[in-house]
Amino acid sequence: MSDLRPQVSKGCRGRWSEVGRRFCMADTFQLEIVTPEKKVVDTAAEEAQIPGKNGYLGVLPGHAPLITELAVGAITFRTGASEQRLAVAWGFAEVLPDKVTILAESAERPSDINMERARKAKERAEQLLTSGDPNVDVERALDALHRAETRLEVAQKN
Repeated sequence: MSDLRPQVSKGCRGRWSEVGRRFCMADTFQLEIVTPEKKVVDTAAEEAQIPGKNGYLGVLPGHAPLITELAVGAITFRTGASEQRLAVAWGFAEVLPDKVTILAESAERPSDINMERARKAKERAEQLLTSGDPNVDVERALDALHRAETRLEVAQKN
């Protein structure tokens, strides 16, 4: 009895397409990460993890199209044997089968993160949250704390 399951052909480019009984899917997608100041990343990636507003989103080539709001977190992407991480804060991501575009308010590579500044931002946020002051914007302080913790985590894993 023959195997009727579709088989994925490696090394082909483009979107899903049927070739006989084989399916062809790209091995990579184009990843662009842009901030108001500059284009931070423009590369072919094999997979990515993106911090969406409702949790992390895993992206592989051929992913269904979607648009999501970004949260504060770390973007991780793989190109070959290399895995890279960036600290990002707020923005939007557009996912297409062959391209992911991330428009972020900020995106920092580990080498761009000032550890001392991130530590001080974390301390300030923690002080605000524990001050007991009723005028503290708790949501804003929590965002600042999460952003500082993410920056420190990304920089330390480098």
